[in-house]
Amino acid sequence: MLSHIKIVLVETTHPGNIGAVARAMKNMDMANLWLVAPKTFPSADATSRASGADDVLAKATVCASLPEAIADCQLVIGASARGRTISWPEMTPRQCAEQVVLGEDSAKQKVAIIFGRENSGLKNHELDLCHFLLRIPCNSQYSSLNIAAAVQVVCYELFVAAGADAPRLVGDKDKVPKATAQQMESFYAHLHQALMDIGFMHPDKSKSIMRRLRRIYNRIQLDTKELDILRGILRMSQDNQSSK
Repeated sequence: MLSHIKIVLVETTHPGNIGAVARAMKNMDMANLWLVAPKTFPSADATSRASGADDVLAKATVCASLPEAIADCQLVIGASARGRTISWPEMTPRQCAEQVVLGEDSAKQKVAIIFGRENSGLKNHELDLCHFLLRIPCNSQYSSLNIAAAVQVVCYELFVAAGADAPRLVGDKDKVPKATAQQMESFYAHLHQALMDIGFMHPDKSKSIMRRLRRIYNRIQLDTKELDILRGILRMSQDNQSSK
């Protein structure tokens, strides 16, 4: 039931933490681990800390960039303890589990839950790729969790939700799939160029506009038909602009 959920670690510094995450995942019957540019992997330290979760490590997918890791995902959630200048839609681990395990679209969409670097977490441009910010409630005076501990908390909530007796809501069989992260990035590039073409944006001004537009569209979670409509509008706008 949880195979559609990726746990994504970004630029993990210590390989022992990768092993500890693999152990935490296997405890909760999860095995879909993705590693974005880890400093050292594979590693004996990772295997040692995995304590028997070697199979999770062996199947881990290593990739060069975060966009590559989440390209086929329709829902992307970034875990972070830090506040942001521009507020982002937030959820707790329990709310996350309710949406990705018991939610209407849970059976049809691939999900990525991203954990950042041990010392600095996720960067703003990485959070831009996320629909939600996941925050684990804890002591406000000491809110920095070890990465394996954070993964354990989230995976526990997913595991409990997967075994819960609550009714599972399933959408219509012909429901249009949500847009993937790769499709959204292509749309954002198209939108940025269209706004430049009509003079709404300028290279030296309005730097926060695209971040705010991302926030709007990420909150909506467009499906592929809606995305096609918007891309069509952008193309027509650009064509009209070029014909003037």
